[in-house]
Amino acid sequence: MQPTASISRNTTFSLAHLQQYALPLLFTLFGVIMGSWAGRIPALAERVHVSHSALSMVLLCGGLGAVVSYPISSYLMGRFGARKTLLISGLALLCVLVAIGMAPTVPRLMLAVLSLGITASTFDVAINSAATKREKQTGKSELSKLHGLGCAGGLAGATLGSLMASLKIAPATHFVMLAAPLAVLLYMGYSMLEADDSVEKVEKKSFSLPRGPLALLGLLGFLGSMSEGSIADWSGVFLKEHFGASDGLAPLALSSFSVMMLMSRMVGDKLKGRFGAQRLVTIGSLVSACGLFFAVLAPNAYVALGGFAIAGLGLSLLFPFVFSAAGAQGPIALAGVASMAYSGSLMGPPVIGAVAHYVGMQAAIAYVGGLSLVIALVASRTRLLK
Repeated sequence: MQPTASISRNTTFSLAHLQQYALPLLFTLFGVIMGSWAGRIPALAERVHVSHSALSMVLLCGGLGAVVSYPISSYLMGRFGARKTLLISGLALLCVLVAIGMAPTVPRLMLAVLSLGITASTFDVAINSAATKREKQTGKSELSKLHGLGCAGGLAGATLGSLMASLKIAPATHFVMLAAPLAVLLYMGYSMLEADDSVEKVEKKSFSLPRGPLALLGLLGFLGSMSEGSIADWSGVFLKEHFGASDGLAPLALSSFSVMMLMSRMVGDKLKGRFGAQRLVTIGSLVSACGLFFAVLAPNAYVALGGFAIAGLGLSLLFPFVFSAAGAQGPIALAGVASMAYSGSLMGPPVIGAVAHYVGMQAAIAYVGGLSLVIALVASRTRLLK
């Protein structure tokens, strides 16, 4: 009987060992997909010949998809649980990515980007639900590091987009080449994830706005989402239009932003214990404003990359700390803050597009720098941000 018991123990150890890599893999995978999309926005916009105002409407569809996805994610989580939901939404997300690359007209591109918002947000809800469940089971905080790995994936995706653009590979070909291996990795992560398919209780309301002291946390989520989404969607366009950057150089704005965000989030938990979340978010937002104003006034695209890197450092800890503070108040509070953040992703990119259309790209990026100043003011007055 001893050999059998030994085999059983080894099997259990092996499964537990594999399970610890499932969530890091899935968060990184999500980052790669979204970074790949964001990194090819300039090329996609040029291919279908859209103006700033038309591109803002395309990006608006992504934010709208994120907002309306909540009832869909509620249904899937309630019917299948987080594990199966992330597989379903992840495969759908990869199909949508290919559809974006192949969209021949602006209306079809808008429809594809709307689908991107729906599938990406549903996948995001599923993996964060799985991560939260694991935190409760193990008693260890992991979300900050997992979100850091998402940044690493976004950096890899944007950098790969830069390489593909420099090789003159069309977005459609790029996304088709990416979809198959990422689908295999997605299934691997799904298979390694702990086999708990219990259903989740998720609010069925499309919006659940926070009130009282939580409203300031929600406002921080809203402004932070506006800022990050605007930088992800417009930084490459800014470099291309204002400095004449190539298709290969333009996506590096997002890469520089993401790499500093990644490095900061990996040490964010230790910094929080030493300095406190409120101080870090407040000072970080001021740093972000300086970086964005530096990018606006930079003499060339290479110097502007440094400005976007500084902005990534400054904004990096906002979401982990805001979501942590909201989560401490309960799941309904977290859902409310998430709803406001989704609405920020809806508002940000088209507002920047409108500013760029009427005033210019420099003013649009400076506007995002102004948002960072507002974030610093709100964070300094947010008592729940401890």
